[in-house]
Amino acid sequence: MARRRQLYEGKAKILFEGPEPGTLVQYFKDDASAGNGAKKGVITGKGVLNNRISEYLMLRLHDMGIPTHFVRRLNMREQLIREVEIIPLEVVVRNIAAGSLAKRLGIPEGTRLPRSILEYYYKNDSLNDPMVSEEHITAFGWANSHDLDDMTSLALRANDFLSGVFLGVGIQLVDFKLEFGRLWEGEEMRIVVADEISPDNCRLWDAKTSEKLDKDRFRRDLGRVEEAYQEVARRLGILPEAANGDMKGPEVMQ
Repeated sequence: MARRRQLYEGKAKILFEGPEPGTLVQYFKDDASAGNGAKKGVITGKGVLNNRISEYLMLRLHDMGIPTHFVRRLNMREQLIREVEIIPLEVVVRNIAAGSLAKRLGIPEGTRLPRSILEYYYKNDSLNDPMVSEEHITAFGWANSHDLDDMTSLALRANDFLSGVFLGVGIQLVDFKLEFGRLWEGEEMRIVVADEISPDNCRLWDAKTSEKLDKDRFRRDLGRVEEAYQEVARRLGILPEAANGDMKGPEVMQ
């Protein structure tokens, strides 16, 4: 395994120095967490499946003209991505009431919303990722009005497309989280989709039974977590080349 310099480790992924300037290697872990790290565990094979699912969805978005940081998958657990300046916001698109929205507003979970709703959250674990408004975002300089326009447009386009992709395999896209980054190409900058798109950051329900096929099975101790991730991959036609968990992490350069 190639020795690479580790740059960052989060709850679900590790970033390593890329093979050429302007690139990074993103490694998907099996570690799982909920409640900003209050609950921790391992979902066997999650990293392999999320790598493949995110690759598939990022490529589909690219084909639709939605720019992303994804370059190519390297192996079962790693993908090559473009290095971007991450905007410290999570953009959540909601189609059906679930999770914190249902609790905050007292809406029964499963209620279809009158239209898709966008929410912004400030990425800060120590503050529990508080919900923020456009006024907060522009006042504190996390993004400007043009950035927000681009992020909103890309998020809504991604929602329309991904909703269709999932519905085509019998899955409802209840809500999902996107992160964005600034990609610099010389003096030019554009906003691109970053991070990942997987059952870790999407709520996915079976279209007929509303069975949960995402990380809520871990959050709520529903069991059969690995099977849910596998079912999403199976429906999307994604088959890992080797058994889940076969691949060890890259050797870290100190």
